[in-house]
Amino acid sequence: MGELETERLIIRNHIPSDGDDLFEYLSLPEVYRFEPGNPLSREDTEKLLSRRCGGDDFLAVVLKDGGKMVGHLSFHLTPPEEFLTWELGYIFNPRYHNRGYCTEASSALIEYAFGRLGAHRIVAYCDPENIPSWKVLEKTGMIREGHFPRRAFFRRDGRGNPLWHDCYAYGILEGTKK
Repeated sequence: MGELETERLIIRNHIPSDGDDLFEYLSLPEVYRFEPGNPLSREDTEKLLSRRCGGDDFLAVVLKDGGKMVGHLSFHLTPPEEFLTWELGYIFNPRYHNRGYCTEASSALIEYAFGRLGAHRIVAYCDPENIPSWKVLEKTGMIREGHFPRRAFFRRDGRGNPLWHDCYAYGILEGTKK
């Protein structure tokens, strides 16, 4: 993808030296409250990073001042490709929450997608209980388009039953960014 630059951030493909920063937050249990998966070991983080270094679906968000990777964005074209719809997601290191980094990075990527990738629509999904996440989406100009009760589950209870959660759907169309 190349690099995107904002006032405080650089958004770029992952590189092998991102391992320590990625492990710092993907090893934390609280990161998975609203995400699938479980805390990663250092070995699992290195395997994940190796896969990410070879693609454009996950982008590192790095502070200009000091080069610290504080989170990542996921961004991919959804099928059917001719609809030109991209899905946005993100996970940020909890140590860097409430500083506007996620909003700044997501806004820049949305602008890039409409301006350079020819995107028609960008979508995102989040758990209604994840208030900071849906506030980020709204700050980027995305509109809440739906509320889907019991849409998905990431975990099961002790008897193997799915622990369903609701989902908010957000979207923004080209030409409608604030």
